[in-house]
Amino acid sequence: MTGTRPQEKDVMSTYLADKAENLTVEGPSAAFTYRRMGPQGGVPLVLLQRFRATIDWWDPEFLDYLAADHDVIVFDNVGTGYTTGEPRDSLDGFAEGAAEFIEALGLARADVLGWSLGGFVAQRLAARRPELVRKIIVAGSGPTGWVPGAPEASEKVLGIMAKPDADQEDMLYLFYPETEAARASGREHFAHVAPRLAAGGPAVTEAAAQGMLAAIGQLLAAPFDEVKAELESIKHPVLYANGLHDVMVPAHASYVAVQHLADATLLLYGDAGHAFLFQHARAFTKQVADFLAA
Repeated sequence: MTGTRPQEKDVMSTYLADKAENLTVEGPSAAFTYRRMGPQGGVPLVLLQRFRATIDWWDPEFLDYLAADHDVIVFDNVGTGYTTGEPRDSLDGFAEGAAEFIEALGLARADVLGWSLGGFVAQRLAARRPELVRKIIVAGSGPTGWVPGAPEASEKVLGIMAKPDADQEDMLYLFYPETEAARASGREHFAHVAPRLAAGGPAVTEAAAQGMLAAIGQLLAAPFDEVKAELESIKHPVLYANGLHDVMVPAHASYVAVQHLADATLLLYGDAGHAFLFQHARAFTKQVADFLAA
């Protein structure tokens, strides 16, 4: 998939990302399932997924925009979705899984884009295995621990996160502001991913979800001195991006993070929340392309 960026599409369009086949590569801990799209050559962009999501949950419109100019790879981490192995239950475990996958593909290094839980994993990966990473995009995420002054997640947010069967209304609340325009964008996102989900691929098991929750719990308990030290150890260029109305990871955390990173840019979307990257897919992927090309 090369050339100009995709034209605007309605929710009934066929996306090239939906045609990407499942591929498998063997690593020390698992047989990793991944999809690869876009022109190969140069440094690939590896995407790290959110809590309770498999590769089927990446919005294909978002992937089409990214893959118009980049070699894009999405994968399920160890014990999640299509990938075999025992589910991980710590941030270090998820970062090790990502490193295993990158090495299993034989990549010298990669750019990484992590959304939500994936953003925490991307930063831990860069801190622990800096030689594997060139540039980092942290989307709808924050530093690897709670930061001073950040509002705590509400009981409603925590309750939805704990549900194994959250419905579309729950996810709209978590991902989009409660405005008509934002919620309409959210419903479009769910329509975009519906064909992949309807194909009947594996969901995140409750064991894998509990491992993710355990990792998040460890993040919340991390002292800020440790968080700051990890941020300061990351020397890679970092693009931090968030929606101003994120009820899961407050934008304040992004503001704090960039103050302790050596080479960081902060991007905020004023009318968006946790899923700003799908709500503003065209604009955000243009920012990503510019950042990677710089």
